[in-house]
Amino acid sequence: MFPIRDTIPSHAPPLMTWAIIGANTAVFLFELSLSPQQLEAVFYWFGLVPARYSHPEWAMLLGFPVDNYWPFLTSMFLHSGWMHFIGNMWTLWIFGDNVEDRMGPVRFLFFYLLCGLIAAAVHWFTNLHSTVPTIGASGAISGVLGAYFLLFPRAYIITLIPIFFYPLFVAIPAVTFALIWFFSQLFSGAAALLGPGQVGGIAWWAHIGGFIAGVLLCKLFVHPGRKHAPYKDEVDYDNAWDIKL
Repeated sequence: MFPIRDTIPSHAPPLMTWAIIGANTAVFLFELSLSPQQLEAVFYWFGLVPARYSHPEWAMLLGFPVDNYWPFLTSMFLHSGWMHFIGNMWTLWIFGDNVEDRMGPVRFLFFYLLCGLIAAAVHWFTNLHSTVPTIGASGAISGVLGAYFLLFPRAYIITLIPIFFYPLFVAIPAVTFALIWFFSQLFSGAAALLGPGQVGGIAWWAHIGGFIAGVLLCKLFVHPGRKHAPYKDEVDYDNAWDIKL
């Protein structure tokens, strides 16, 4: 289930969303210039390694400063490859503009970073003994998703659902999309807790923590001067396909 676009237009240029995407792009281009050994070192130093904080004696043995908490922030600007990077930036591009519309650029930046920090903390708490670096903007973007689906419940998400080799495009109500996404993350996260302590691949609990943080915190960041009348382009299912793709 891959989102293609939403049915809510933005009212102002999403300057901060563009800036965040630009910052992630600059860091990713820097990553591409590194050798595999240098890139691994960057991931360990600036990615979130839970055991670094849960087992300080292990961290000191490997030369990690145990009082450095910057990785909770810097990890959300690192990506492991093209698909990881493009998937995250595409999702932020689709949903970030509307949330920024309601918050304003500065409030949106603080909201985005706070959701990312909470997501990182949840990942650390649920994977205390992992020595694998966790990287990516998905925790912060999950917070943006949580805010979007609370602020724009009448929206529809044009979604690609591949059926074998046939691409099926479906307009899914935002609330339905959110519930499917959230419970898929929750199921996978619960399964991961039953697995080995070394966590690789996808940080399910970071996604869950970021999403819940976005739902709980978004109303605190909505700009009081940006309360709006219902969007004229908020459409029902029958008219969703009137929006040109």
